[in-house]
Amino acid sequence: MSGIRLGVVGYGGRISGLIQGVFRELAADLQVTGIVDPDEAGVRSRIDSAAPGRGWAKAGGGIADDVTFYRDIDQMVKQGQLDALAIGTRCNLHTPLAIRAAQYNLPLFLEKPVAVDMRQAKALEAAFDGSQCRAVVSFPLRVSPLCELARQYIDEGAVGDPVHVAATNYVPYGTTYWEAAYRDYDVTHGLFLQKATHDFDYLMYLMGQPIVRVAATATRGHVYGGDKPSGHRCSVCDEVADCLESPQNRRRNSSGGTTSDHLCLFSVDCGEGHRLNEDASSAVLEFADGSQGVYTQVFYARRDAGTRGANVSGYLGSVAFDWYTDELKRVRHHAPFSAVEKASGGASHFGGDLELARDFIALVDHGADSRTPIETGLQSVYACLAAKESAEKSRFVNVRLVGQN
Repeated sequence: MSGIRLGVVGYGGRISGLIQGVFRELAADLQVTGIVDPDEAGVRSRIDSAAPGRGWAKAGGGIADDVTFYRDIDQMVKQGQLDALAIGTRCNLHTPLAIRAAQYNLPLFLEKPVAVDMRQAKALEAAFDGSQCRAVVSFPLRVSPLCELARQYIDEGAVGDPVHVAATNYVPYGTTYWEAAYRDYDVTHGLFLQKATHDFDYLMYLMGQPIVRVAATATRGHVYGGDKPSGHRCSVCDEVADCLESPQNRRRNSSGGTTSDHLCLFSVDCGEGHRLNEDASSAVLEFADGSQGVYTQVFYARRDAGTRGANVSGYLGSVAFDWYTDELKRVRHHAPFSAVEKASGGASHFGGDLELARDFIALVDHGADSRTPIETGLQSVYACLAAKESAEKSRFVNVRLVGQN
């Protein structure tokens, strides 16, 4: 297809980065011709900062005068002569907007999580039941080359039947969940939905089974959150010399996070009780065939402590990988051989974003299948919601399956 005309709902940092990066790497003539976003001034500023010709019609002279801002998604679809849609709003808006998109026969790129509560998830599933709208859900880990290689080994019998998986996610940039909009529980609904939605998805992909039962725990308030005043910032704080999260100490310690003035990670604005993001959370997972897994995510890790990956094992062997080291290790349990493979690093989301872009462009161009259709987004949300409920109620919780009445 020549000159893909893309309509975007919520032109934020994530979706704009994809469009100006991997989307246009694969489709140089892709143009954003319609936008729905209440912050028109901010979006136009972001457009102006893009290099001329980076997907903006007539962008060489400044603001792209062929980009039209619309009142809502319906107006944009009806008037915009679009080839595809992308939704990159805040998380609590993904579902209502995707439900609107489901009415139209346009390829859809949808950010995760696709829903933030059970009511939304069921409504979204109902909206796509029988819909002609086909989606690519933003799950780059599943389609990353390292994960695909692990799945290939498993399919070829490297572990025999997968019996167990152990997965970890030590997040070295976790401060963003307390000093930015991610700390707003009404938007995010916690870090199982924000972070583990990626991991539960790729774990189900590797094991070849949906998660059917979850027991989870969450630790809150041991590290972040606190009683500092609402709206408190480093620039008005008298503890910046000693606080490890102050800009000067982050620079001194090379500990990551923004090194400019920022919101306090220890203020009442971070929430309380179950409405406070987890410092760490874990889950025991049962898959449909009786195999099992464990998953842990930690948000106070820094620097070289960052790790993300899994070890899938069976009677014949194990396959383990870590995206941060870009390595995969295969061990044969009954032969004196082990092997390590090294992936090429440096790509966005470990190379997964480029693969998502390939799928989306191929879907728009010639109706190719999506490796992350709406069903994957929903099944991950159902597993995350079960983990969230389990952590709050201290009991095992069954996971709703897509297609279940």
